[in-house]
Amino acid sequence: MDNSATAKKCHMLKIVVAKLKRKYGANLRTSLDASSPWELLVATMLSAQSQDKQVNVVTKDLFKKYHSVEDYASISPKQLYSQIGSLGLYKNKAKNIVASAKAIVNNFNSQVPQSMDELILLPGVGRKTANVVLYNAFHIREGIAIDTHCITVSGRLKITRSSRPEVIESDLMKLLPKKEWGEITHLFIALGRDTCTAKRKLCARCTLKNICPSSDCK
Repeated sequence: MDNSATAKKCHMLKIVVAKLKRKYGANLRTSLDASSPWELLVATMLSAQSQDKQVNVVTKDLFKKYHSVEDYASISPKQLYSQIGSLGLYKNKAKNIVASAKAIVNNFNSQVPQSMDELILLPGVGRKTANVVLYNAFHIREGIAIDTHCITVSGRLKITRSSRPEVIESDLMKLLPKKEWGEITHLFIALGRDTCTAKRKLCARCTLKNICPSSDCK
């Protein structure tokens, strides 16, 4: 990417962020319900290929039954099946949650790690999950969490040519100031849920309709 193209994308993203903050709010947070870093880690792991609203229904009872990371480290994955069985991939999620709990108890003094390098060592934790936990639990910006809404919006804004989360994350990190890394995920999610869904563009009522290169209203 040449310098002029990069400069244009940086300028457009600055306007995009400002417009989205005015529309959806400047301090958006994850829609996953959690009262501790460990609960947020569990909820985020459960959210893979599941809706946040569905996860919140499941964790409402789950978090009443099991409270601390030590509670999860002391059970078998099968003991979670009845609690999370309504979610997709629940057996694999249960295995990873219990294994991550054991690793945190044994290797991190029962405290959820606060760095990308340490978090991604946990079973079932990739960059997206780690970024969600780092920003929403600790307000640490090491990267950008890329979900399906971020993929859709980034593609329509033409700020990346890739549909691969790791490439999109890298492209956005180069174009955005670090202070915006945590917020951009929530802003793109808000737009994606509102007017820029994967299946349908509602350009006529989109706050970005006059600047988005994919807009049907220009």
